[in-house]
Amino acid sequence: MKLTISRRIGKFVFDRRVLLLLVLVGLFIAGRSWLAVHPEHNPWAPLDLNDPKGWATQQKLVALRDDVLACRAVLERSDVPFDVLEPAGEGGCRREDRTRLTYYPLGPDVPASTCPIAVAMELWRRDTLDPLAWEIFGSEVTLIEHLGVYSCRRLYGRSAGPWSEHATANALDIAGFELEDGTRISVLADWDGEGEKQRFLREVRDGACGAFSTVLSPDYNAAHADHFHFDMDDSWTSVCR
Repeated sequence: MKLTISRRIGKFVFDRRVLLLLVLVGLFIAGRSWLAVHPEHNPWAPLDLNDPKGWATQQKLVALRDDVLACRAVLERSDVPFDVLEPAGEGGCRREDRTRLTYYPLGPDVPASTCPIAVAMELWRRDTLDPLAWEIFGSEVTLIEHLGVYSCRRLYGRSAGPWSEHATANALDIAGFELEDGTRISVLADWDGEGEKQRFLREVRDGACGAFSTVLSPDYNAAHADHFHFDMDDSWTSVCR
């Protein structure tokens, strides 16, 4: 009797392990199929800006900081027109990566930046800027007024200390927006106001935090009273304020 019970118990354990293995295989196959349909959640799928934002998007954006070729491949894959300019500058202001979006509503010009900044700009415009303009004002953004991308200087213009992200054109300062219907929205004039313009500026700032590594606004300090500062620094800590 004991031998029979032992065999039955042993057979039950074996069957349970097989069942568990079959379940795991089924989950693996189902998971792969689901990720194939949702590449935005797949950390191994190449980033495509035409895909919606997903769990893996931020991780992929961070990875682009150290790989210019992979970053430019994202723009090509996403059908975002851009130009590649020759390296320029020297020392702490050497710019090996000079990528310029061909069609982007920046004014008074469209300057060259690092490729990660260009990718983040496109993502921010698609996911935040354009939808908010239509939702709040019923009009599209035709001009993003910027105060510059490249400036060979250290943080806050000091004579010593860390270099600013602007020193390598890895940052963008934005002063305001103009809509197709003629509406103008200024960070300086409208940040502390009330109503739709104030809401737009705050939600535009908040949405940028999902695309850029660092987002600074008038809430950060007096030095940013008239503009938003966006950059793609390579630190593992992000600031969104």
